[in-house]
Amino acid sequence: MVRFFKYLALILMVLTAAGAGVFGGLWLTQQEEIPQVQALEEYHPSELSRVFAADGTPVAEFYLERRIVVPFAVVPRVLTDAVLAIEDARFYEHYGVDPRAIVRAGWKNFRAGHVVEGGSTITQQLAKRLFLTPEKSLQRKIREAILSLQIEKRYTKDEILGLYLNQVYMGAGAYGVEAAARTYFGKTVRDLDLAEAALLAGLPKAPNTFSPFRHPDRARQRRATVLKRMREFGMIAPEEEKEAARRPLPERPYRESTGRAAYYVEQVRRELDKAYGERTYTGGLHIHTSLRLDLQAKAEEALSKGLEEIEKRLATSRARTKAPPIQGAVLAMETGTGRILAMVGGRDFGNSQFNRAVQALRQPGSAFKPIVYTAALARGFSPSDIVVDEPVSYPGAPGKTWAPTNYSGTHEGPMSLRRALAKSVNVVAVKLLDRVGIPSAIETARKLGIRTPLQPYLPMALGASDVTLIDMVTAYGVFANQGIRVEPRAVLRIADTRGRLVEEREPALEEVLSPELAGQMVSLLEGVVQSGTGYQAKSLGYPLAGKTGTTNDFRDAWFIGFSPRIIVGVWVGYDDHRPLGPKETGARAALPIWMAVMKEALKDQPKEPFPVAANLVAAEIDPASGKLARPGCPAKVRELFAPARIPTELCPIHAPPAEKG
Repeated sequence: MVRFFKYLALILMVLTAAGAGVFGGLWLTQQEEIPQVQALEEYHPSELSRVFAADGTPVAEFYLERRIVVPFAVVPRVLTDAVLAIEDARFYEHYGVDPRAIVRAGWKNFRAGHVVEGGSTITQQLAKRLFLTPEKSLQRKIREAILSLQIEKRYTKDEILGLYLNQVYMGAGAYGVEAAARTYFGKTVRDLDLAEAALLAGLPKAPNTFSPFRHPDRARQRRATVLKRMREFGMIAPEEEKEAARRPLPERPYRESTGRAAYYVEQVRRELDKAYGERTYTGGLHIHTSLRLDLQAKAEEALSKGLEEIEKRLATSRARTKAPPIQGAVLAMETGTGRILAMVGGRDFGNSQFNRAVQALRQPGSAFKPIVYTAALARGFSPSDIVVDEPVSYPGAPGKTWAPTNYSGTHEGPMSLRRALAKSVNVVAVKLLDRVGIPSAIETARKLGIRTPLQPYLPMALGASDVTLIDMVTAYGVFANQGIRVEPRAVLRIADTRGRLVEEREPALEEVLSPELAGQMVSLLEGVVQSGTGYQAKSLGYPLAGKTGTTNDFRDAWFIGFSPRIIVGVWVGYDDHRPLGPKETGARAALPIWMAVMKEALKDQPKEPFPVAANLVAAEIDPASGKLARPGCPAKVRELFAPARIPTELCPIHAPPAEKG
């Protein structure tokens, strides 16, 4: 027996020496291929970026890995104890590799006949996650050990544990303990209690296997194991273990991203992706926007209800029974700052991510007429000028003519520009465009903010060229903003996770119209609300201005209108450009949606009038003649004029008989 043990000892010594030699050789050969741990000093883990509404409410997150990096100092002791108890109890005693843990794990695995415990330290796990591939090989284990020793030599234990806690994947899309605390419990990591900490500490080994959402029984058992270890190491009392083990598990993930304002958020993401690229998803940016959640919710509700009402009206139509859902878009913006307050790009972002507020090219119909009128006023016309509404025709295709018609199918004869715009008379708009010239109108459109190609033909006066809703809102905003064009913007400020400013976006302002011309256009568009196609909006009881838009065969319905501070644009139509249905005009299909949104926007706002440029002079005009009103004129309109354009002639139609004779 003695001889047997001598031979056995000799064999073990030889095998140990051989193994040590092989291991030592591999160790030496791997040294040159090991990554430099100094890279940790420049290491910045991928961290999610967060989007905030104007009131500071988080509304969305952008990420490749959902991670929120926190300093080690804010991680509570109860969580670090739980992690160390289950992952590496001797973490503060070893030097990166723990031979005792390796022997203990090997013995337990041998007795069980399969792997039940690992011998890797937290440092080894960190080295593997940051520098190595997950392959299972002796070569990788040696590299892992070398890296661990180097990491331990260069960094403190707290620094290593902090890196691990921010790096580790904890299931449900959460990377790091802060994201995990918010995902599983809807709270920050510093507020975790014992039961919550024990659950999180048990996840890194197998996040899906021990997920409380997928396998609650396994999660409960794993938490109990963590609590037992903590009690065995003297970290908690038996009573604390029992109480924590009885606590219920979370049933569903908590998400700060609620799915609200999906089209708005997606537009923000597109802008940031273009400007920052991958940093949008990995840089931990805090993106502060101008989103008004109350107005956004009302815009989504108003669009949904408005489109449903249209579909109810058309329910008996044969065409409607085979039609897809009617779509629409809403955009609300501050006139003076360009801050986008609300944006809805369709009925359901889940079904269609196409943002009709900024991407859809649609004909604006009569909503384009104010641009033609602006060009006319800029070239010497006055709001009181008389143009005859009569049958006209213009050369069209070779051998053909084009004759514009009015929606009413009739003609009223002589009428002022004010009345023609209020009643949306097509013939007058075409005549104006013909007189001022198509190039002049296109130049005006560009100044106002229309960026899409415009067809250089007379039907442009009736909105025959495609535009976007955001461009039309920008253009009308110039009128409300006293001639200053302001670029729409959703993102106001971007900061990093420490609150340091990355970028601040100031309003982009440019004066493109004189205040006098803008004031005249506001006055004309007020007339649309007071006595024209937008008269329904008058019921809101605020000073408002705007214009309806309807295209041929009722394919598009628009209303764009504004108060002194806020502008809202609404578009309604089918994506495939089929007609909405008989009489589904801008006033009928789009205006009710606009009114619901504007009512919310104006809530608690003072009823302030539109500002009037100092150089504008008011005069009472007879609308039939376009001249200064006499005491005997049956109707009088207050009109605003530039000093050089004030009429000097009195109304000849209602002159006393002596003057007529």
